[in-house]
Amino acid sequence: MKSSESISRPYNGPCIVIVGPTASGKTGAAIALAKLVSGEVISADSRAIYKYMDIGTAKPSLEEQDGVPHFGIDLVEPGERFTAADFKEYALAKIAEIRARGHVPIVAGGTGLYVDALVYDYHFDGLSKDVAHGTKDANLNLNKGGKSVNKAMDFAHDRKQVGKDFKVFGIEWSSDELRERITKRAKLMFCDELYDETRFLVSKYGWDSQAMKSNIYQFVDKYLKGEMSYDEALEQFILDDYHLAKRQMTWFKRNPEIIWCRQDEIVQRMLAELNN
Repeated sequence: MKSSESISRPYNGPCIVIVGPTASGKTGAAIALAKLVSGEVISADSRAIYKYMDIGTAKPSLEEQDGVPHFGIDLVEPGERFTAADFKEYALAKIAEIRARGHVPIVAGGTGLYVDALVYDYHFDGLSKDVAHGTKDANLNLNKGGKSVNKAMDFAHDRKQVGKDFKVFGIEWSSDELRERITKRAKLMFCDELYDETRFLVSKYGWDSQAMKSNIYQFVDKYLKGEMSYDEALEQFILDDYHLAKRQMTWFKRNPEIIWCRQDEIVQRMLAELNN
């Protein structure tokens, strides 16, 4: 049993939040920071919450996690509901646990409504059970009483001030640079393991789940069936991910409190904030 002197003191500094578009390097920055400050990472990605969707959602592998604890991954099966309100509740609990261990909580993800629900302390009131995870990226849609309504932007206009316990940083790339990063990642993702993952998911869950339709699997399935060539499927996925990135940046650029940094400087900027 550890002596009382060796027990970590609770961490009382800010929770670091890293945002940006898909393929911008958020996870890598979070892991790099975590290894320097004894941090633990909470994913704020509405696609990474699904079990069995590993390669197709670009989840960090155990090797990539490099020993850094990760949360917010593999929470539900495709088709199960997990709302922005659910994410806020989950993330707050994990942040409290990480703080109690004396470690630095680091939230990293591109799902704007997840992030805003947390850092702006949104209260969903009667909508809390009906906030849908969204058709593409959980940034745009709510669902109330079975009727889809575009209410998430109302929350965006309701932003007041980021909570004092959070510091939000963003990774910024030019459009051309981001398109190149998305293309490079897509080419790496199209592999035998992804094809096997797609076959498994289609056989187990079919296409009724929005989680299946809003990921890479729709394009891979068409390629495997001979309905698209490899080049067509790859290009369609690149275009789909690029459109997602543009929507994400539109969302985040409305937040004047995000500290935008280039990828090669963001870790040092975050360290400086933690050392203040």
